[in-house]
Amino acid sequence: MKKLLPTLEIIEPSFGSSFTLAKYVENENSKSHFWHNHPEIELVYVNGGAGKRQVGSHISYYTSGSLILIGSNLPHCGFTDENTGNKKETVIHMKPDFLGTDFFGISEMKNIKHLFNRAKAGIVFIGETKKRIGSKIEIMENQLPFERLLTLLSILNEMEQATEFKILNAEGFSMELQMQDNDKINTVFNYVKDNFQEQITLDEVAALVSMTVPSFCRYFKKITQKTFTKFVNEYRLVHASKLLAEKPISITEVCFECGFNNFSYFNKSFQEFTGKSASRYRKELRSVLE
Repeated sequence: MKKLLPTLEIIEPSFGSSFTLAKYVENENSKSHFWHNHPEIELVYVNGGAGKRQVGSHISYYTSGSLILIGSNLPHCGFTDENTGNKKETVIHMKPDFLGTDFFGISEMKNIKHLFNRAKAGIVFIGETKKRIGSKIEIMENQLPFERLLTLLSILNEMEQATEFKILNAEGFSMELQMQDNDKINTVFNYVKDNFQEQITLDEVAALVSMTVPSFCRYFKKITQKTFTKFVNEYRLVHASKLLAEKPISITEVCFECGFNNFSYFNKSFQEFTGKSASRYRKELRSVLE
């Protein structure tokens, strides 16, 4: 069986700049759907629309756009979707030491250094913070290099001081693994990404990475801070959220299309995951989108 590893994306700074800024309109970011990683810290602002996001072992569904800060070498994929009406996406990449090895050691940069450390688990910003910082990010496209750098530093400092945010992965989560461990976990992530709509057994996944079932269960829990069963169910429930928002199909059809084979278990799991029933979730989301 072929093992799919995250693509190591090679990123070059924008001309005349120490970091990269790229803007995509109407879902032109073809790389967003691939499971990939890179040493650069990534700041993504999706202006409007909805879609899935997977950062490390975290999976969720967003509406009304998203603002995410992703740490160095943290695998991720899927912020935009051609079927969900995203209009604009701006992506900034910067190396952890993009202003020199000593620059972030000075007193004035301690906030940003702390932010970069927290970003190792992935951070999503919400509310007015998302709107305010998102507007600043979009303005950067028309700024000169020096002014653009000052805006970026201002944004990063504001992110560190913000209170409207959520850490995406559990405390203690880290993808800074030895190469063989990185290969294993990414093989598992890709397998779930491609097969979550089908039945996935622990036996087949453990065999995929040449481990016994007990060893694999301990290994996966240690790295992701959640059981493999919980990870797969969360992936299915996020897909269910997406289907409820975007497809005019019955809730029963949603249940089976996202990989569950028991409707009662699906309803119970969705209620626990979102805090509301599938029918209420769909009704409330439609009223918001309308």
